[in-house]
Amino acid sequence: MKSKILIIDDEKAIVEVLAASLRDEGFVVDFAFSGRQGLEKIREFSPDVVLQDIWMPGDMDGLQVLEQAKKSGYPDCQFIIMSGHGTIETAVRAVKNGAWDFVEKPLSMDKITILIANILNFKREQSEKNALLNRLRKNIALIGDSPLMVSLKQMIARVATSNAWILVTGENGTGKELVAQNIHYLSHRAGRPLVEVNCAAIPKDLIEAELFGYEKGAFTGADRAKKGKFEFANGGTLFLDEIGDMSLEAQAKVLRILQERQFYRLGGEESVEVDVRVIAATNKNLEEEIKAGRFREDLYYRLNVVPLRVAPLRQRREDIVPLVEYFGDQFLRNNGYKRKVFSEPAMQMMQAHNWPGNVRELRNFVERVYILTPGDYVDVHDLKFAGLTDTAAASPDEELMTFREARARFEKDFLMAKIEENQGNISKTAESIGLERSYLHRKIKSYGIEV
Repeated sequence: MKSKILIIDDEKAIVEVLAASLRDEGFVVDFAFSGRQGLEKIREFSPDVVLQDIWMPGDMDGLQVLEQAKKSGYPDCQFIIMSGHGTIETAVRAVKNGAWDFVEKPLSMDKITILIANILNFKREQSEKNALLNRLRKNIALIGDSPLMVSLKQMIARVATSNAWILVTGENGTGKELVAQNIHYLSHRAGRPLVEVNCAAIPKDLIEAELFGYEKGAFTGADRAKKGKFEFANGGTLFLDEIGDMSLEAQAKVLRILQERQFYRLGGEESVEVDVRVIAATNKNLEEEIKAGRFREDLYYRLNVVPLRVAPLRQRREDIVPLVEYFGDQFLRNNGYKRKVFSEPAMQMMQAHNWPGNVRELRNFVERVYILTPGDYVDVHDLKFAGLTDTAAASPDEELMTFREARARFEKDFLMAKIEENQGNISKTAESIGLERSYLHRKIKSYGIEV
């Protein structure tokens, strides 16, 4: 489609010359001779670029047209402000109000053409970036409509637009990394880097060099300077995975960066300033780690501005069906497998399994089923052949349990979920579910729940 240019100027001769030149360049051109008429044309014509004169007849000048257009929901419409009586103050005001640039009359057609080309290239790049981001967001979607998952998605949507630091907790395989990716790509930092650091995978004596970088000659083998993860994440997000495994010495330096927003490379003498949003994740109970002297309390409270907990799969079994379908779609798209239909008993068997490895284990198992099952229909015997044992599924005796047994099972699962939700704090758990602490202790003991 041809790009559309709107000219708003009360000088008819200028409008005619500009319109003719721009049409020769292949643009679709419309025009208006007053501010009010220009606003109407913006609504009707939806231009890509507006060439706007400042001094206009009537009660609305060019800057007021610019302000009204930006407020009225036309942020993608870029303005080039024109004036024969321009001042530096006017130009600064125009750019502050959202104009792309300011040009003085008499106009240079070459300059106008270059400015329009720059605007259209920028809009094209933005459109491509948005399309890529939308595809990326689909690929990192959090699957499931269980109450726990819906609540997590709502929290992510709320916190993503802020700059708050976030601490994500949950068992291995629950999707803490996906949560961090969703927060980043829904934030205003989406166009900037997301840098991920697995604190557990970096040796203790190398983590500072990885995070902060180093100067040439800082240590043996440092034959050149190297940026650290904080610098690479400047303007974007730094995801510190398994932060509970970071050494106390490194924790102290991370805390100082979070407080001062600057640091020194190893062997460096000049401070480096950074604007980084930090999202940390751990599968450990950091409050217990603090008590044991393995994690800094001040860093914990610095990171834990917004706590997010990712529930294990056994607490949201209703999400297993959509997850199996989602993984199947991935295997179809990426590996060329044929679609497989899971029988209802097979789905029930998978929903009855506890999945200690959580979503990661489920994904690996579904892929194994796709590989090992020759037909398009998956039944219970196919799951057993792929390694899902009878003990993982509900036995006939369990299906015939009494009401009392069913209630006891529910109570145990409910208490385990609430205790984990409160990170093992019995007092908080008792308060949240409305039980006396002593009564809750008796229930925990009777069900053999480990705290």
